[in-house]
Amino acid sequence: MTISRRALLGSSALAALGAGTAAQAADAWPARPIKLIVPYPPGGSSDIIARSISQSLSEALKQSVIVENKAGANGNLGADFVSKSQPDGYTLLLCDVGALAISPSVYTKLPFDPSKDLRSVTMLAYSPHLLVVHPSVKASNLQELVALSKTSDLNFAVTASGSAPHLAGVALQRATGAKWEYVPYKGGVQSIQDTVAGQTQVLMNGMLATLPHVQSGKLKLLAVSKGTRMPLVGDVPTIAEQGVPGFESGTWQGVMVAKGTPDALVNRLNQELIKVIRTPEIRSRLAGQGAEVVTMAPAEQEAFFNKERARWSKVVTDAQIKLD
Repeated sequence: MTISRRALLGSSALAALGAGTAAQAADAWPARPIKLIVPYPPGGSSDIIARSISQSLSEALKQSVIVENKAGANGNLGADFVSKSQPDGYTLLLCDVGALAISPSVYTKLPFDPSKDLRSVTMLAYSPHLLVVHPSVKASNLQELVALSKTSDLNFAVTASGSAPHLAGVALQRATGAKWEYVPYKGGVQSIQDTVAGQTQVLMNGMLATLPHVQSGKLKLLAVSKGTRMPLVGDVPTIAEQGVPGFESGTWQGVMVAKGTPDALVNRLNQELIKVIRTPEIRSRLAGQGAEVVTMAPAEQEAFFNKERARWSKVVTDAQIKLD
């Protein structure tokens, strides 16, 4: 089949016109308020990050940025909402990217595929999990907690079944031989509240939301799930130092949008979000709460997501965890 020179020129003109239209759309964006969807209840790590950046992002974009909590199904309800939204840059998902990478392995009937229905914008922050207990628990380190778990009934609070803290607890249990019963909640805030009240005795949760309760003495900190110690919590050793080499887990807050969102909008969002999260004021505020600013290009975040998906899939398979 031969194609005439005129047809080729026409195709080139259409392609140029399409590129020009996309560029014009990006230039005009945002022309109305932007929704920043947090798929968890208020007060958790993702919610704290969202509310920390929303005002500065509004000022940078000269448009309102509205934080909206759409909690349910371990974050999958809000993520599904964003995945089915118009790919126009007006609906953003701010979530624990690591937790989202777990969902395809845990849930048998997930209504969306994070890899196919969402695209990455940037990572924003990382905070390690803290292993904490109610002050009445007679253990001052991981080894003592493991020993106690074999002689006493311990309830381990998890933010939700199949969540990152849940799987971190499972991985820790399998590595140490600890024995405890998992008690699932609908979010980090409620799991913290019940551990503070003594209704559950053990908790692993993001440092950002958990540290204030350690500082107030309402929870006792036994270990940090980071590769290195954190000056913010004094001399508390890592889980790796306490007999589980290489153990590291935590919450990775990042932003994603619906697949099909134009590159120009994704790149603009990436640039603006990174500028905002890296401002000295926000960086300092988050550091004081135990969160480290970590930013990535969209492709880097995609690679991270795929790595986390493979990593936690093995934990899910080995522990035979499946949810409907």
